[in-house]
Amino acid sequence: MLDLYERLWEGEPLGPDDYVISADEKSQLQALERRHPDLDCAPGRTRRVEFEYQRHGTLAYMGAYDVHHGRLIGTIAEKTGIVPFEELVTKVMTTEPYASARRVFWVVDNGSSHRGQPSIDPMTNAWPTATLVHLPVHASWLNQIEVVFSIIARKAIRPVNFADLDELAERLRGFETRYNQDPRPFNWTFTRTDLLALCDRIEARQRTLAA
Repeated sequence: MLDLYERLWEGEPLGPDDYVISADEKSQLQALERRHPDLDCAPGRTRRVEFEYQRHGTLAYMGAYDVHHGRLIGTIAEKTGIVPFEELVTKVMTTEPYASARRVFWVVDNGSSHRGQPSIDPMTNAWPTATLVHLPVHASWLNQIEVVFSIIARKAIRPVNFADLDELAERLRGFETRYNQDPRPFNWTFTRTDLLALCDRIEARQRTLAA
């Protein structure tokens, strides 16, 4: 996966018609309606947000991030699962330039929506140009879509105040449109070399503790 971020696959450089997609789902996005409107910040006063709210349910945002071009493609579902993930894959793989790409690599974690070999075979059969690449367990922090989700949480969701699920969904779609007006890939600097060095330090620390 870290090689893919550096545009390498099995030791060979990726071509111009090869793409790397970082994908995952953000679940349990709540539509909470505050009892009173927010008060914007003013001289000598921080922003104030009402603590009492009414719940209007939750949504899931399925996100696919083009690592090297900075584009974001998403879908909205009632909940996460295999079917919503397949709908996201279909949306991406039928959208140019991915529809006519030579290869599209999908970096995913081991969530239940896309776990292990049972997720690889259906994807390969449905989309022969797609390759599913799973992160190691507990390594979702290496998935760039998580950075995007953090931005969505800070820029589009918080402070949470939505009259209903439709308003929440519209906010997510609006953010995606705005984000893609000036797409910029992340300056990712953590490489295979850094990972191996980190593993060496952890192993050395474990030997010291065991001594």
